[in-house]
Amino acid sequence: MRRIAAIALLSLSPAAAMAGTMPQMDFANPLTSYQVLWMVVILVVLYLLLARWGLPEMGKVLANRATVIAQDLAAARAAKITADQAVAELNATMSRARNTAGAQVAQAVAQAKADATAQAVALAATLDHKLAESEARITAARSAAMAAIKPVAAEAAASILQKLTGSAPGADILGQRVDDALAARKAA
Repeated sequence: MRRIAAIALLSLSPAAAMAGTMPQMDFANPLTSYQVLWMVVILVVLYLLLARWGLPEMGKVLANRATVIAQDLAAARAAKITADQAVAELNATMSRARNTAGAQVAQAVAQAKADATAQAVALAATLDHKLAESEARITAARSAAMAAIKPVAAEAAASILQKLTGSAPGADILGQRVDDALAARKAA
């Protein structure tokens, strides 16, 4: 109450100095003093209302808001921890899957190589067998050709010698010489 009285006295002293120039500060006028009195009453009532009811309610709202924010932050931290664990599990699962897939691919490659090697060995054996058969047929054909060439060569040599020398050599000597020539040809 003393404060209000002090404020009123302080406001009256400049009012006397300003009374001639500013009508708002003319406290001699009864309307001005009533206006100031009602202003003080209204300000006191507003102060009491705010101090007793408004500000505590605002404090409750702010405290409730702080509690909700703290709860939301705690829930967010818990969700982040759960998400981090899920990511770690996912990464571990993916790593295991990659390792398993790599092992399966390596096993499949090794099996394919083994199958290819086995097929190559079987094909090589088949080709070796066919080559041996072909060489045997070639050798037989060569022997048959050589056997067929021998009488033709002997007859041609006899005919050539007959024309060159005028006499025919003996069949056994001529056969021996053709055999020597064919043996020399085989060796070369």
